[in-house]
Amino acid sequence: MTRSSGSRVARGALVAVTTAALAACAVAPPRTDDPLQNFNRKMFAFNQFADKAAIRPVAKAYVKVTGRKERVLISNFFENLRTPVTIVNEVLQGRPEPALQSTGRFLINTTVGFLGFFDPASDMKLPAHPTDFGVTLAHWGVPEGPYLVLPFIGPTTLRDVWRLPIDSYFDPLGWYARDHSYQWHAQYLPSLAYLITLRASALPLDSMLDSSYDPYAFMRDAYRQHRLYQIYYGNPPMSAIEELQGSSPSQENDDDIDQLLQQQRAYEKSHASGKGAPPPSSAPVGTPVPAGSGAAPYSAAKSMPAIPAPATSTPMKPAPASSIVPAPASSAA
Repeated sequence: MTRSSGSRVARGALVAVTTAALAACAVAPPRTDDPLQNFNRKMFAFNQFADKAAIRPVAKAYVKVTGRKERVLISNFFENLRTPVTIVNEVLQGRPEPALQSTGRFLINTTVGFLGFFDPASDMKLPAHPTDFGVTLAHWGVPEGPYLVLPFIGPTTLRDVWRLPIDSYFDPLGWYARDHSYQWHAQYLPSLAYLITLRASALPLDSMLDSSYDPYAFMRDAYRQHRLYQIYYGNPPMSAIEELQGSSPSQENDDDIDQLLQQQRAYEKSHASGKGAPPPSSAPVGTPVPAGSGAAPYSAAKSMPAIPAPATSTPMKPAPASSIVPAPASSAA
């Protein structure tokens, strides 16, 4: 497994947390166009199996043998090491000021911060703002393309998948793996260590994904919204949010949204009174399924369609991704 593919599996788990903000913020229904859904669901199930069988146990072992402070230092090191990827893409995006800030951050943390194990740059008002080649393509108008789930890589899109080979050319972990050849492919051990740190930081989110009504749809919608905020550097226009959600100010759309809200209220009332789980058509994406309720995640009911999240007739702007996605390890996901 390469560094790029390994890290993408862990990032797929990290991005799931963005949907938590949607539960606390009334938004229009997420977009449901997913032409490759049959293929994607099979790949999603495969990745979930691989994660539970191999990747998650290793991440749990890592947490057990390390303390919180040690994990912060290690995560700081890897985050700093990959800063050249951000610098190059900010230059390609035509953003010289952020590129200079990232360069200064990299130099300060590499020297004063002892190879990046410490993060004095953040104390000097030089925060991290990572980006990648997928954001660069979006910046120059390349269309997103269909949503795609790849084995051992996780959620992406036809546009975002290009960041895997391109960013690896500017990643020191990729340089090391290409320039060395050891027995048993030991040159990939640093990349594997990076993957483990990412997966370990996502462990608290596992229960959220596992208990969601449809984990696949949960991850898909969260990934799309997270990427939207990355593409617009944390401040997407309302038109982009509405396009992502497939919403419009039409009366027909308002009626549909009001119907979804009524279904959500009916579910909450039924759940609170202990009358059992609602029918599949009224369960929103990401709704935790109570034990013994009879409702099951998608892996146990493959014929169920993806159900959009509830909403009101007045869409509100979701919280920025920077306030949703776990903060960098230097500030702690």
